[in-house]
Amino acid sequence: MHTHTRRGARLVALTTALTLSIGTVIAMPLAATAAPASVTAAPAAAAALAAPLTNLAHLDFLLDEATPPADVDGHTTYRLEEEPALVLPWTYADARDGGTFERVGGGGPVDPATGYWGQGAYNADDVARAAVVYLRDWRLTGSESSRTSAYELLRSLTYLQTADGPNAGNVVLWMQPDGTLNPSAEPVELPDPSDSGPSYWLARTIWALGEGFAAFQDDDPDFAGFLEQRLALSVDALNRQVLVNYGQWEKSDGMRVPAWLITNGADASAEAALGLAARVQAEPSDAIAATALRQLAEGIAAMSSGDAQSWPYGAILPWTESRSMWHAWGSQMPAALAAASEALGDPSLAKAAVKDAAVFTPTLLTAGGPDNGWFPTPTDRVQIAYGVDSRVQSLLAVADATGSRGFADLAAIQAAWFFGANRSAAQMYDSATGVGYDGLQPDGSVNRNSGAESTIHALLTMIALDSRPELAARAATVTTVDEIDGLRSVQAESAVATDGTLSTPVNWTGESSWAGDALTLARGQSATFDIGTDAVRRWVEPVVWSTEGAKSVSTWRSGKLPTGVLVEKGPAQGISPTAGVLLPRSLQLPVLGDRARLTVGVRSGELTLDALLVLPVISRLGLSGDGGVTQLVHSSAKLSQSARVGVSGSATTAYIYSGKGVLVHTQSGVGEYSVKLPPSGFAVVIG
Repeated sequence: MHTHTRRGARLVALTTALTLSIGTVIAMPLAATAAPASVTAAPAAAAALAAPLTNLAHLDFLLDEATPPADVDGHTTYRLEEEPALVLPWTYADARDGGTFERVGGGGPVDPATGYWGQGAYNADDVARAAVVYLRDWRLTGSESSRTSAYELLRSLTYLQTADGPNAGNVVLWMQPDGTLNPSAEPVELPDPSDSGPSYWLARTIWALGEGFAAFQDDDPDFAGFLEQRLALSVDALNRQVLVNYGQWEKSDGMRVPAWLITNGADASAEAALGLAARVQAEPSDAIAATALRQLAEGIAAMSSGDAQSWPYGAILPWTESRSMWHAWGSQMPAALAAASEALGDPSLAKAAVKDAAVFTPTLLTAGGPDNGWFPTPTDRVQIAYGVDSRVQSLLAVADATGSRGFADLAAIQAAWFFGANRSAAQMYDSATGVGYDGLQPDGSVNRNSGAESTIHALLTMIALDSRPELAARAATVTTVDEIDGLRSVQAESAVATDGTLSTPVNWTGESSWAGDALTLARGQSATFDIGTDAVRRWVEPVVWSTEGAKSVSTWRSGKLPTGVLVEKGPAQGISPTAGVLLPRSLQLPVLGDRARLTVGVRSGELTLDALLVLPVISRLGLSGDGGVTQLVHSSAKLSQSARVGVSGSATTAYIYSGKGVLVHTQSGVGEYSVKLPPSGFAVVIG
């Protein structure tokens, strides 16, 4: 589904199916032939995968033509007079009986008199990203049809770009089926009108134009020159609207954050940075693009936070206005930093990307995968292709930038989600049809619609896998989840004993989300929780609601053993939209694996709890299938730890990495055996 720039929309489950009364029904066949890839697979991969994974049939089906009205102020494109029709993908495709899909627009229902949707049929976000799909497929396979589609989509994207006036370089988001622009959609988008300020669609336009220039630079210099001019137009908009604030800092609930990110987002800025990196790689003399890339990269890197034991576990946070939010969709921040480090020849820019990939990603994978939202508790557990692909692309980019195969191995584990390595064992992409389903729900049910965004991001992962046959074979054939033990949450209202007070807050705080009810403990009050047992020790982080300046002191113990003293003080609000913050707070000592009860007593002030985050010192994920077995074992310990790996009766090899993704040891064995993990390190075991 289309991802809106409104910050409230960060909460919206992107896989909610639209109920629309009128659409375009076209039969989408259940099977289609994939174009052959030009890469040569390794023997094992060739045996496992008889054909490439990438199948563009469903994305081709989503494409349609629109002919815009003549002489629209500020909007034109390459050879518009000679080629008046534009090619764009419909935003959504709802599943219908008999293996067909209905192409529909956004903001329904449609007006039967005009055929217009509240938003439109086509949007710039999907036009830009679809262009990236066809560009990458063309460059990998040499497909002439992909080249043509990329050319047409880039023409359409640049028509949506405002070419002159005060909003030059910005982008109108929506277009109706007949080619009429809809700058002010219903429901309202911000900015409104959509070309009046920086946006996700400005960022994604820069992404597509950067990759488009690089692809057409030698193939069609005239068209590349046009793309170069339009990219410069959007970079100028970026500079005057966003990067004019470069070097300025704000505070957000006590965290120092950069003031020069697109829509205050490291997520949006990352997608622009991908395009700028492609441009700089292709044209190193472009000092303006290189400067913009470096500045965005510095801002993105500044959003890195936490470590292996504490929230957000080394992740790069997506939004400067919340230090309590991480979401998988749009989480290409590590990919952007890795690309910037290579384009600018500056390995230091990838430091935060390595931390995200080596520390946070194993934490995420062993917790169940790329959820739509940890706010900070994993509360939005919908998973979508956009989130999965963002993690895959980031891991592969960091692997390329560092040379570490460990990150590529993690990418294969994450990409296996599309083939069944998920909570419902469901196939989320069908290589026979090119359909990528719209989402996996928390209960394991699958949203069988297949709109542009899901299709695009499924295909971006498939193209990346097809360029790496060994990883493709593993991702597609090691897809059964045998074991998972990682971060989980215990809600405050589940206390087995307490004299505190329960209340039900409004779920969304404006920057984060409550997991359930709130438990408030005054001085002298206590609560006991059952956190279960585990084979290993666990770190526990109470998720506390704090208001500015409020203080409390509480003691935590497991039985008679102390776990820590929590001295909590609410930080200054700063640019955060809410007077108060939900934050996980670290305790000093882990809880022993055989201790299920954890008790808190308040010594002073008032403590308001949302939940407890419980993180094993050793987290695990085990996959198996026709392609063998893969295990991920991750340490959140501060010292080296022993961990059991391997599978009874099978020969495996463990590749053991430091907390920076550096290979430190390789160990082979038959059956189960013990390996030593470095502090914050991980092992990938393959057999």
